Amino acid sequence: MKPAYFIEILSRTGEVQQRHPLTSLPIYIGRAYDNDFILDDIHTAAHHAVVEINAQGRLSIRDLGSRNGLVHLGKRHAQVTIDGHSVIRLGQTSLRIRSADFVVEPEAFDTNNYAWEGWPPALAGVALICLLSLFGTWIADVEKFAPVRYLIALASILATSLIWCGIWAFANRLFGGHARFGRHLFIAASGLAVAELWGLVSSVLGFAFSWEALSRYGSHIFIAIAAATLYFHLRTIKPRRSRRLLVTALMLSLLGSGLVLLINHQRTGRLADEFYMSALYSPALRLSKNHSVDDFMSAAEKLKADVDNERNKVRNQHSADSDD
Repeated sequence: MKPAYFIEILSRTGEVQQRHPLTSLPIYIGRAYDNDFILDDIHTAAHHAVVEINAQGRLSIRDLGSRNGLVHLGKRHAQVTIDGHSVIRLGQTSLRIRSADFVVEPEAFDTNNYAWEGWPPALAGVALICLLSLFGTWIADVEKFAPVRYLIALASILATSLIWCGIWAFANRLFGGHARFGRHLFIAASGLAVAELWGLVSSVLGFAFSWEALSRYGSHIFIAIAAATLYFHLRTIKPRRSRRLLVTALMLSLLGSGLVLLINHQRTGRLADEFYMSALYSPALRLSKNHSVDDFMSAAEKLKADVDNERNKVRNQHSADSDD
């Protein structure tokens, strides 16, 4: 390995926080001021470790008898051979040592759309949120037109969206270096738009074709939309960790769906969200085949028989408990 050598202090997520060049070996590391590299960590010894060339001619780090030692890959070692990717923990400090001839990764493609910054995405997001609020209020409005209802709905959703995106912008500034408030606002508005569109389309299709699964399990699609929105928020902060963030969003979506199924089963004894379709539209939208009165009465008789059987089971169980 070619001098000079660079000691990198890493965050818990593996990001480089500090990088210090050193020109020659050995390199003594510890809290004492006579070390070549001083650690401000009370969990490290005054003279904690030394970086040197080992008997095999490779760069290594050796413990100098410290209490907490060297931790690599979750295990304590007296000496660790360094290959440029090795992360060593001394006390509570994670560090990595690389030489000047370390081969870095190829240049990453810049996926950040700099033209979509600032006011354009912010204005697009605000416009989309306003349209969604007005449309949703109009769809649900069954009373006489009153502008105040629309203004209240508009103010509520705008305030909530601005607070939500402000939190994401703060996180983006903290961990990504730029706030990108406008982009987060557009992402939130897009997620709301997709959710609103799905809610409308699924209810219309469910009513038109009697697809009860859309109303019984439609909440899982909303959970997936929320997870996708979360993914794009996170990717705006850390664009280079797209695969890890995608896995995180997928796991959150599966966890959310599992919790919904569990809550539904505990509450009603069934996995479905609804027992029937709650969204009703004009009969002109019905495209499924009509059923005769005889079919309805037959289904009703079967339902009555099932209910009677359940009632008899409960009655017999109570009688058995009373006899005991």
